[in-house]
Amino acid sequence: MTDAWVALEPGADPGARLGALHRAYDTFTSAGRIERPVRSVVAESWRRSARALVSPEGQARVELAEDELGPYREGHPLARAMPLLRELMGAYAHDGGHLLAVCDAHGRLLWVEGDARSRERAGRMNFVPGARWAEASVGTNAPGTALALDRPVQVFAAEHFLRPVHPWTCAAAPLHDPRTGRLLGAVDITGGDSLAHPHSLAFVQAVASAAESHLALLAPSPPADTDRALLYALGRDEALLVAAGSKVRLSRRHSEIAVLLARHPEGLSGDELLCELYEDESVTPVTLRAELSRMRRLLGPQLLRSRPYRLTVPLDADFTVVARRLGSGAVAAAMGAYRGPLLPASQAPAVVRLRRRLEGELRAALVARADPGLMSDWVGSPWGEDDLEVWRALAAAAPSARRPAARARVAALDAELRAAPDGERPGGATVLQRRPS
Repeated sequence: MTDAWVALEPGADPGARLGALHRAYDTFTSAGRIERPVRSVVAESWRRSARALVSPEGQARVELAEDELGPYREGHPLARAMPLLRELMGAYAHDGGHLLAVCDAHGRLLWVEGDARSRERAGRMNFVPGARWAEASVGTNAPGTALALDRPVQVFAAEHFLRPVHPWTCAAAPLHDPRTGRLLGAVDITGGDSLAHPHSLAFVQAVASAAESHLALLAPSPPADTDRALLYALGRDEALLVAAGSKVRLSRRHSEIAVLLARHPEGLSGDELLCELYEDESVTPVTLRAELSRMRRLLGPQLLRSRPYRLTVPLDADFTVVARRLGSGAVAAAMGAYRGPLLPASQAPAVVRLRRRLEGELRAALVARADPGLMSDWVGSPWGEDDLEVWRALAAAAPSARRPAARARVAALDAELRAAPDGERPGGATVLQRRPS
């Protein structure tokens, strides 16, 4: 944890900082300029919030009704960590007039507990179970920004993007599945200015680590893990393979091979892999065999076989999960599982085709669904912020108060597209996107 993630330095006076922050906030919301003393992590979050068309006067919306909330959180993996979280944070929250909150990976609050008076005040801004506090929905806030960045963060007073949240200070840390590393949600402590201290962020980060260790003890890797493998390749250039109870970070070339083997469980010959991986004939079969030999040494001969090249255990991949959900019409669930483009830096022909197909199908489903919330999440992401087609659909579907900003963004992207003749995506979808490296 570095000082950039802490709202105030030790010994700093919150009151002295507050006035300058309010002035900087008013400057940004009126003129779009970032002025000191705004921290870089907050400045970048404000910019993402503005691109997602979050209104500074807005409010979180409740997405899980009471009859849905109970069954959903009972089945959520973080339910097993709640007794420990209450033990570590419950008394601290209650005695200090604070709130303990836990959300899922989509920013939906599952539990909000603590001081009764603070719960009543927080309820007026919909900081309640079932409400969505993702950054793309309500702007800069500790649990939402911690999820967006996948790291602990503290947000103080006027650093929040929503003006009604300025009286609050919060610190949050992400929570992960200890076996797979998958993001499960975040734990948050919310209260007044007394939380604007580095100790608050260190405390919530320690609680998150304890909760992940607790989950690891409750659910050790079962022997059945040797019968299947998991591949995480969305939004990352180096895939993560979880197999036989261990996690292996693959090189970029091995990541491409693993993606192709996940697509072809029956196996691929060396010639087929060569055609799928390389754009020209400058790479020889000998070079590819050397790569596969290195991959076999890394994974072990019990996992990777040849003639044809194949994995010996069933492989579940995150991109196939998105495809299955799209195929069943579960667009929101598919969006929730989509962590970004498939191996975004890869130029392997087969990977490029698969990446474009998956992204194109998801974008088409979002436009057809015409859900402003889902489309706001897309254009609020690094891979979707310049997506002209989705911005156009959002401008048509957004509530009337948000349409002018969406139309202005469409006009700006339209002008940029006309000035950039290479902005036409293969397949006919007009999009200007800056890919993560």
